[in-house]
Formats: sequence, C-alpha cells, structure tokens
Amino acid sequence: MTSRPVHPRPHALVESVAAAVLHVGGLLRQWRSDPAVRRGRWEGDQFKARADAMAHEALAADLAAIDSDIPLLSEEDPASHRSRSTRPERYWLVDPIDGTASFVSGFAGYVTQAALVVGGRPALAAIYAPEHDVLYTAVRGMGAAANGGFLTTGTPAPPGEGVLIDNTPDPRGIARAVYDHFGYTEYLECGSISLKLCRIAEGTAQLFVKDVPVRDWDVAAPELVLAESGGSLSRLDGTAFPYGTGFEHTGLIGAADPGARAAVARWHRDSRCDERH
Repeated sequence: MTSRPVHPRPHALVESVAAAVLHVGGLLRQWRSDPAVRRGRWEGDQFKARADAMAHEALAADLAAIDSDIPLLSEEDPASHRSRSTRPERYWLVDPIDGTASFVSGFAGYVTQAALVVGGRPALAAIYAPEHDVLYTAVRGMGAAANGGFLTTGTPAPPGEGVLIDNTPDPRGIARAVYDHFGYTEYLECGSISLKLCRIAEGTAQLFVKDVPVRDWDVAAPELVLAESGGSLSRLDGTAFPYGTGFEHTGLIGAADPGARAAVARWHRDSRCDERH
C-alpha cells in the first residue's frame, strides 16, 4: 500500500492498484541503467525490450496478490489474447510499459498502467509516469486525479484552440493535417499514447489525433482518466472503443472538449469521402 496521495475519494481497490503501478514504475527506473534490460527486437511496428517482459511479470504478480480470481489480459502475454475470444465480465487490462521506445532511448515519456474492465468498460485505472513522478488514477463515476488532486480538462476548447499534442518534434502526418486545417498555433511533443491522453486530462494539451494501429491496453486506463476529467476519447472514425471485439483498432482522437473530438471525427470522415470521389 502506498502512502502517497492517490484519489480524493477513498477507494480501497484503486489504492491497491496504484501501489502496484508505483512498485513497477520504481523497478523500471532501477532497470533502466542496465543495457541488457533495454535490449530487444522489433515485432511489426513495436519494439519489445526485455524490460517489457520483466515489467509484465512484476505487475501480474502484484495484481494477482490483490485478487487472484480476476483474469489478466496484458500486452506482453499473447496467450491471454488468443484465449479470450469472449472477454470476461471483469478483468485486468494492462500495459506494463506504454512507451517502450521512450524507455529504451532515455526519454521520460513512458508509463506503466492497469485498468479494471467491468461490463465492457474501464471502471478503475492507475497510471504511473516514473520519470515525472506523477500517479494518475480514476474510478468510474468518482473522478480522476493526479497525485491525489482532482483532474479537470479545463474550459472547453473548440478545434484550433489550445495545444495539439503528439510524439514527434513537430506535427507530422495526420497531426500536421489537423494542425493546419483547424488552425492550431501551439504544439507539444510527448511520449506514450497514455501519457499524451493524461496531459489532456490535466489541461496541459487539448487534442491528440493518431491514425496508426492502437490496442485496447494502450487506451483503457487513460480513457477512464480522460473521461472522468471531462474529456473524450474515440477511435478515429468517432466510434467508442468496444473492449470486446478484437484488440487492435485504427487510430484515435482524444480531446479535452467532447465537441472538438466529434468535429475532428467528422472532418476525418469527410476527408476520406472526398478522397474516394
């Protein structure tokens, strides 16, 4: 159990899950100095380091200690994906290291995270950014927090206002198209998918758009943090992440203002329609 602030409203389970990601985050900071831990291989579009498997083992053990009857689905356990043609009613969905490229390259933009999914929706989440020492937590219907203080996305920002966030030094690809089309003037470079969505939840940025494959374990925990702080997340086509039919999806839109998210989804659909004609 951690002694640091976790969530403004007492909740025993989120305290326990927060302790688990804090523990694993501390291990990641220690392991980072070992070149052998940072070594790995590319699997498709993702780099897998030895640290990914080590973090999975540590997080799986901590979550099993909380409740061994809750199944675990982890990015680093392919067997759990293949064996789950039908998702359980209640299960852990975890990404032991979101932002492995940042971890192995010496950048700060990685996190470790866990979400409890109940009835097909994230119900509880804990995300820890070790290099920033920020713990994000959320409980469905009870709000989101960063180091124990309530989170809010702030004043709604229509498309073009506020900060666009992505993981390159300047906007590229679809981020550049959104930046130019909607007239953004501010941009922030950040690391992992989860950390970018948490930056929106805390009001540091207002919009994140990506058109690459994303997986359920990338977004389950930060989706709840974002939603409970007043923001909104969807797939690139504007539909919700289903958490039940496949693990991979095409792109995402995360926004501080749900109306802005919907506007970007409409723009993307219209753009694709124009391309086809």
